[in-house]
Amino acid sequence: MPSPNHPDRFRYEGYAIDAGRGEVSCHYSTGDHQFTERFAFDPAGDWANPAVEAAVRLLFLLAGVSYYKTAAAPVIDLGHNASSAPERAFLTRFYQEGLGEFAYRNGLDLSELSVEGPDRASTAVDYTPLANRPLIPFGGGIDSIVTVSAIRAKAPDAALCIVHPPGDRFAAIEGAAAVTGLPVAYVEREIDPLVRSGEHGFLNGHVPITAVITATALVAAVLAGRDAVVLSNEWSASVPTVVHQGHPVNHQWSKSSDFESLFAERLAASLGSKMAVFSYLRNRTELWVAQQFAGLPAFHPVFRSCNRSFAQDPTQRLDHWCGRCDKCCFIDLILSSYMEAAELRSIFDGHEPLDDPQLEEQFRTLLGLGVGVKPFECVGDTYECRAAVRLAAARPDRKANPLLARLVAAVEATDDAGALSTAELLVPVGRHYIPDRYAPADLLV
Repeated sequence: MPSPNHPDRFRYEGYAIDAGRGEVSCHYSTGDHQFTERFAFDPAGDWANPAVEAAVRLLFLLAGVSYYKTAAAPVIDLGHNASSAPERAFLTRFYQEGLGEFAYRNGLDLSELSVEGPDRASTAVDYTPLANRPLIPFGGGIDSIVTVSAIRAKAPDAALCIVHPPGDRFAAIEGAAAVTGLPVAYVEREIDPLVRSGEHGFLNGHVPITAVITATALVAAVLAGRDAVVLSNEWSASVPTVVHQGHPVNHQWSKSSDFESLFAERLAASLGSKMAVFSYLRNRTELWVAQQFAGLPAFHPVFRSCNRSFAQDPTQRLDHWCGRCDKCCFIDLILSSYMEAAELRSIFDGHEPLDDPQLEEQFRTLLGLGVGVKPFECVGDTYECRAAVRLAAARPDRKANPLLARLVAAVEATDDAGALSTAELLVPVGRHYIPDRYAPADLLV
């Protein structure tokens, strides 16, 4: 028999749309616990369009992951929410792969997870958006800045989408968003406070939040009659963080090519072919992104990727780069290939990670040379980092950096057989899903 702390089912109770208030509420339960997640969109949107409910339903299906993890029950019960067999297969994959890191860290096996519920046929609504009006989820980092800078040249009616807690916006995003000059569709996302309670013995860990943000942006886009949600997930997001017992575990799975293609299938089944959700950077490397970002000086003083800037508790949130975390180390490393050392020191408030010998082991780990596994963070591939070290060490303004000299010596002593060369990392790698109307010229040849 399941215990109160280990229920045998996680249940999807249903969702509600309050068009007058512009609110969507998603309801879930497990054991004796009830959860509600709320989203507040623009109440002036086209809520009467049947495509809105189709998009909300996709959001409802993906948002449940934050509450499933509390007990990780062996059965996901869709209750009275009918679904097609392909939809249930998608959800099974989403939970198993998207919660790969969560399962790895908590010693769980989700391979036998079952998604159950009544059947329904897949029928897409007839959604006809206005062309060339994309919505771009924006996080204030180098990836989304590069995407915005490219897309706005093709689509002057583009807008940003920023998801934030109720009554609280992230300064690290707002500064960069202001520099774009684009309008912003704000969405408030209110997580059920019970999920963060420490008194119920809930499991904790990473969830595939990018999938929830993607679905949230889809709802906002449909409300505004837009034809695309343009993401900023690059090539190395598909590279596993670690392989455990023969199975890849990817911290960035909901940013991966795998998720993008699976979501596109569900999107087409729900809203037809006229709405596109894709990553503009899918076949671009972080090295290429860094090269492009270096040529966007207006954003250099305002961009931020340090996770300490996005703490949910405002009292724990930094208004600057911490300069010590794995994300700070990676951003400094990848940008050191193309930006002056003096400018990066200024960005990091005079404490550039590459100037700190105490961070050597963290850099070695990013390079695949350390004692630990690759950080469970949104950082680039080992070979992207090694290319960045080589490029940075060759810069005249980096010649006197002792930490960089030790790192490049270690890289040069390593067998990089099979690695992509620097030149290969600066051209498109692999496939992409960008529609021709948004694709850059070098992908149309």
